[in-house]
Amino acid sequence: MQHQVRLAGLVLSLLLSPAAADVTTTVSPVAEWGTWQGWGVSLAWWAAKFGQQDDLADIFFTTDYTTFNGASIPGLGFNVVRYNVGACSTNTAPDGTTMVVSPDMISTRQMEGYWLDWDSSDPTSSSWNWTADANQRAMMTKAQSRGANYFELFSNSPMWWMCTNDNPSGNNAGGNNNLQAWNYQQHAVYLASVALEAANSWGVTFTSVEPFNEPIDSWRGQTGTQEGCHFDRDTQDTVVTYLRTELDSRGLTGVMVSASDENTYDKATTTWNSFSSTAQASVGRVNVHGYQYQDGDRLALYDAVQASGLSVWNSEYGESDATGEQLVSNIILDLIWLHNTAWVYWQALDGSGWGLIDADVEGGTIGAVSQKYFILAQFTRHIREGMYILSGGSDYTVAAYDASAAKLVIVAVNWGSAQYLNFDLSQFTQGGVDGALVTRWSTEIGSGNQYVSYSDTYMSGTTFWSYFDANMVMTFEIENVQL
Repeated sequence: MQHQVRLAGLVLSLLLSPAAADVTTTVSPVAEWGTWQGWGVSLAWWAAKFGQQDDLADIFFTTDYTTFNGASIPGLGFNVVRYNVGACSTNTAPDGTTMVVSPDMISTRQMEGYWLDWDSSDPTSSSWNWTADANQRAMMTKAQSRGANYFELFSNSPMWWMCTNDNPSGNNAGGNNNLQAWNYQQHAVYLASVALEAANSWGVTFTSVEPFNEPIDSWRGQTGTQEGCHFDRDTQDTVVTYLRTELDSRGLTGVMVSASDENTYDKATTTWNSFSSTAQASVGRVNVHGYQYQDGDRLALYDAVQASGLSVWNSEYGESDATGEQLVSNIILDLIWLHNTAWVYWQALDGSGWGLIDADVEGGTIGAVSQKYFILAQFTRHIREGMYILSGGSDYTVAAYDASAAKLVIVAVNWGSAQYLNFDLSQFTQGGVDGALVTRWSTEIGSGNQYVSYSDTYMSGTTFWSYFDANMVMTFEIENVQL
């Protein structure tokens, strides 16, 4: 009965005039917020466990439909890959020391590193192990073969032996630097050496290298649950300058330094503004994590970064809300206020609602695809690399324009009661063609529709409208639109 009522509502929406819509938004071709670079995912920690699985590579890095756990799943089409260079190893250093491991850090969060000890910085020496971390590297190359084209090397912690307490999950005092001062440059040497090895031996050229992960935050080594390292802002300043020099000295002048992957928008703004002119000149892009969620001054960070002529990425986002409600809200906030040019999810496979696919990474088992996976598909399968991000005209709408195809993409969410949403394209030189089909896809927050497509919506002059159930996300593709 509910399905019949919904169909009746959709038929009725075709008969009513645009004025019957409860809410109207006007998309602007003038407010253009940069060229979209892509959507992506970090490979830590899930790929270190499941990196050999082709079906996961197909799901995440193509837009094909893949049979997964007996269901046909639409691929997300990620083209951005963040590769986590590890900080852990089980060897004994020349002075007899070994890595200190927090009892709270499970094995799948201890990422294998390549530089085993300080005895030699020569990457061809026995101080280096280039066979480490095979599974994560396997998933990276699978992603590349499926079309991924932005690769970022990032570090959660320097190698354990560079740390003050030999513990890659942080300083025991939490808010103190855990990278020894005499290893500031060595950390840069490590990252640049891995980037060079990737280019020479793995067939992967990193677009960028990020030496930090939420560096201004506190990381408690003795109770740490993952790799992490606190860096004071002046230390960050020093390390990014070293990293630029080390990349250049290896001929990797085209590989940018990104920084600083702070946990929140506000911390990121403070960190960026604290950098010296030399450090800022060494950075090619500002990264930020989206863990401030609905709070924080996104626009202040964008303004600070834009003043330096750089772009900003939301390079890590995640939460435990499997319904997709928080995800869609925060993506829209980012695109409206942060004006990021890429967006990257954290744990593709994880439990407790964090994963796009439910999984026990430590136990090696994979469960169901979450509802927020399909919510994310509403964005990633339609807003594609090279599109211009436009103003959707409201706080519930984002828009993107494909100039080569003369196609407009609109993603909108209805938070309130079921209603008609009206979309006005009259400000475009050509706002579609009267009577033309507008293809749409819908996913319901929480449960219900999972990326269902419909061919029942048509342009009426330069306007179209659609009936939204409560808590529904829809994506529309409008052809023959000219800026």
